[in-house]
Amino acid sequence: MSMRYSVQNIRNVCLLGHSGNGKTALAESLLYMTGAIDRMGKCADGNTVCDYDPEEIKRQISISLSVAPLEFKGCKINVLDTPGAFDFNGEVMEALRAADAAIIVCSAKDGLSVGLEKAWRYCEQRNMPRFIYISKTDEDNSDYNATFNALRERYGNKIAPVVMPIWDADKKVIGIIDVLNKRAYEMRDGKREEIEMPEGKEPVLDELYEALKESVAETSEENMEKFFSGEDFTYPEMIKGLRQGVEELSLFPVLCGSAVNTMGSLMLMDYIVELLPNPMEGNYHKATRQDGETEPFVVSPGGVPTAYVFKTVSDQYGKYSYVKVLSGVITPDQPLVNARTGEVEKMGRLYAIRGKKYEEVKELGCGDIGAIGKMEKAKTGDTLCDSRKVVALKKPAFAEPNYAVSIVPKTRGQEDKIAQGLFRLNEEDPSFTIVNNAETHQMVLTCAGDIQVDVLVSKLKSRFNVEAALEEIRVPYREKIRKPVSKQGRHKKQTGGSGQFGDVWIRFEPNPDEEEMVFAEEVFGGSVPKNYFPAVEKGLREACVHGPLAGYPVVNLKAVLYDGSYHPVDSSEIAFKTAAQLAYKAAMPEASPVLLEPVGEVKVTVPDSYMGDVLGDLNKRRGRVMGMEPTDDGEQVIEAEVPMAEMTGYAIDLRAMTQSRGTYTFHFVRYEDCPPAAQEKAIAAAKAMAEE
Repeated sequence: MSMRYSVQNIRNVCLLGHSGNGKTALAESLLYMTGAIDRMGKCADGNTVCDYDPEEIKRQISISLSVAPLEFKGCKINVLDTPGAFDFNGEVMEALRAADAAIIVCSAKDGLSVGLEKAWRYCEQRNMPRFIYISKTDEDNSDYNATFNALRERYGNKIAPVVMPIWDADKKVIGIIDVLNKRAYEMRDGKREEIEMPEGKEPVLDELYEALKESVAETSEENMEKFFSGEDFTYPEMIKGLRQGVEELSLFPVLCGSAVNTMGSLMLMDYIVELLPNPMEGNYHKATRQDGETEPFVVSPGGVPTAYVFKTVSDQYGKYSYVKVLSGVITPDQPLVNARTGEVEKMGRLYAIRGKKYEEVKELGCGDIGAIGKMEKAKTGDTLCDSRKVVALKKPAFAEPNYAVSIVPKTRGQEDKIAQGLFRLNEEDPSFTIVNNAETHQMVLTCAGDIQVDVLVSKLKSRFNVEAALEEIRVPYREKIRKPVSKQGRHKKQTGGSGQFGDVWIRFEPNPDEEEMVFAEEVFGGSVPKNYFPAVEKGLREACVHGPLAGYPVVNLKAVLYDGSYHPVDSSEIAFKTAAQLAYKAAMPEASPVLLEPVGEVKVTVPDSYMGDVLGDLNKRRGRVMGMEPTDDGEQVIEAEVPMAEMTGYAIDLRAMTQSRGTYTFHFVRYEDCPPAAQEKAIAAAKAMAEE
């Protein structure tokens, strides 16, 4: 793999689709058919090139994006295999930044899935050319036709079949016909062999070929005229027209096959090379210059060196930054500027990547994908540039995580170990967040869902040797008073020698305008000397941290010191501080205290058909629906205000209600009085926690 390919001969393709539809198996069959590996691994056996992490082997699903380059007919195809499980969507976002085209894998057994819908939408948002590959066509209960017809119905006539299956009486696909070349093939002992065109297939083949011709006719006036005059297109004209249709997104070729017996794999690679864009024609990038202006970024082999970090791997052997070279050539030890920090970083060693294997290379050429070793400061989403032209490309668009749990060590005193482990894992997977909440004294881990949390806990144990447990998030309640109360606080202590004496009268009143406690004094005639005012205020500020109902901080409070007395010898700052706290303790329970709960704004995006269920569920959570707005792609955004206490586990519940189609964001808005039933529950929980 060490030779450099010209940018015209590179294809960067990501595999997208629902979990379990055969993306990793397809990558394996492409590697096998091009001789990159000499035997085919299986996900179930844990020996595939792309799923090599212990977590992936244990769970038999892909968890992170992996790179599998292969060589075919003088081209280098970088295949990016992505996870289909929605918890690992961040990896898909990284792959989409590095790919110039996508192959959406859907299975002939499952038809159109949520994963396919999502993959399609990601491609639409990025104007990304795409193929659809219908997998598992030779398995029991597979129905290629049903899947193909569903695609046609959903996405219209842009769905163009370039292959036609040959099946037996049980609808199992036993061979395929290349529509464009009108040739039929079967797999025999792992080799592709051409066969005679089966009987009765001609009319359907002609019909499909005619449909492809129509698609080509629509790519130019000239082609249109030729088509209507009844002339045939030459093969190069057909390829050129189809290639243009793919690039302009007026055409989405459909292929099919079976990864297990590699049927369809060679044809897929032929069409990747023939029809998909090279990196110069691919992903359009917008770059932000140092003066803040944006401009189109032109991928060019002759330009100054620029590389984009689309993924970071940080394992026990060190840190690797996966890059796509977007301009010029990069070499080891070359100094490049990191556009985010403005600092010059020296490139480490360069590698070609295949799964978990890193092979050192002398350079990475324009359009290619590889890794740089030991770049301590580089993060995912960084742009590395020549100092003559420093520009920043957009970071991958990670969805906001909102499944929050509190993470604690099983053994006391290992908090730092957990924090360091999560920090390292966060370099690798920036899609989750980790925050130390000073108020609730919890380390809060926020992910896309429970599987991602589970994997992180597993990795903490296997990589950093620390066992973690999960707890529910504590809700940061507040307390306030609703009526004014005046109380005396008197502290008198006589011990041998000097005693302690402090005496205050304080009026406590609600103060809705200020969250922080406001302290004022109205003392006449020096009944409390001025030099004790700060001690009184300090005593009250310390007392306010714990309210009378459940020990939560008291807000919206005004405290006015209006009278008191002192002793010329025994009075001290500490005595007045204590007196103030006694007044606070006496007054609070009588001042009609109430618990305040945090309320946030939730925006839920769902397809129309789930509206009823989602609205009903929000009502159960004491939510107030504020409004609804349709989106551009036929979904609805429901806006509601919901108490934070009712939102634990919502990420999982929403998935269940909407078959994973729903998404949401939740942001704190304000505090509101807690209704009696919810208040009782919160107070009981606080007491139970205090007893623990």
